[in-house]
Amino acid sequence: MNAPKVLVTGASGFVGEALVLKLLLDKKFTPIAAARGTTRLHGVCSVVPFDLTDPKTFPSLDGVQVVVHAAARVHVMHETAVDALIEFRKVNVEGTLRLARQAVKSGVRRFIFISSIKVNGESTLPGKPFKADDQPSPQDPYGVSKQEAEEALRQLGHDTGMEVVIIRPVLVYGPGVKANFLSMLNWLNRGVPLPLGAIRNKRSLVAIQNLVSLIVTCIDHPAAANQVFLVSDGEDLSTTQLLCRLSKALGKPARLLPLPEWMLKLAASMLGKQAVAQRICGSLQVDISKNLELLGWTPPVSSDTAMRQTAGHYLEKQTK
Repeated sequence: MNAPKVLVTGASGFVGEALVLKLLLDKKFTPIAAARGTTRLHGVCSVVPFDLTDPKTFPSLDGVQVVVHAAARVHVMHETAVDALIEFRKVNVEGTLRLARQAVKSGVRRFIFISSIKVNGESTLPGKPFKADDQPSPQDPYGVSKQEAEEALRQLGHDTGMEVVIIRPVLVYGPGVKANFLSMLNWLNRGVPLPLGAIRNKRSLVAIQNLVSLIVTCIDHPAAANQVFLVSDGEDLSTTQLLCRLSKALGKPARLLPLPEWMLKLAASMLGKQAVAQRICGSLQVDISKNLELLGWTPPVSSDTAMRQTAGHYLEKQTK
């Protein structure tokens, strides 16, 4: 019997590529990688072109049982669009719904949407983590677009019977990570002194291995149908703790200056960087107990192990 076909969009991205490689390794499913631009998956599995903004590139879904939709217009630090919400909606809402409607017509059984914790909001109070079934409260155009896509997908699923699964990751890291996490690794590896040694917030993170593990579980677990899941490593760290652990994984001393949080926030405010201060000093925790209760799922990789693997990959790349 042939393994069920799973189409993964965004397969040239960090999450999509890792998922395709995991599916190839497990051999339980046959992945089809839908990618915009070049990807290392060429020659490894079936790869089809895919651009959410261009319906002409949408691949055939005949014979596909599950779609994992990881492609998106992602949140960026320095948005240049005149109306960012319009641009996010074109891709994350309209493009997603176009793909989902095609999935319905092709008889796709389950549609897994990789959303974002930004649907829940930007921050949590200490000891009051976000839960999967909380009332959404997105604060920026990206989060709003993801919430609108979720709502439209749920309605489509209700109307047609296609099962919809929504997964909202927190900050994803792992070997090959880019953006802000890579910047942290660069600073720590160079021994740059950072005024971040006295931050007592709590933030949830998720290793790419743990996110992929949950996605794979949701591909065929009966109880995942029409549910929303948050995902993390199951351990929350302060910014200071995170930097110390990454420094240890890199084999470098942590050069962290214990500057009081109020001074950091004041300096950020004077520079117009309040959002940066919020990410550094604020808390964002998630409760993943629903994953265990419904799916029997817990994170298979500890945060310490994932950070060692991330640092090891980073150091290996530095020597090449």
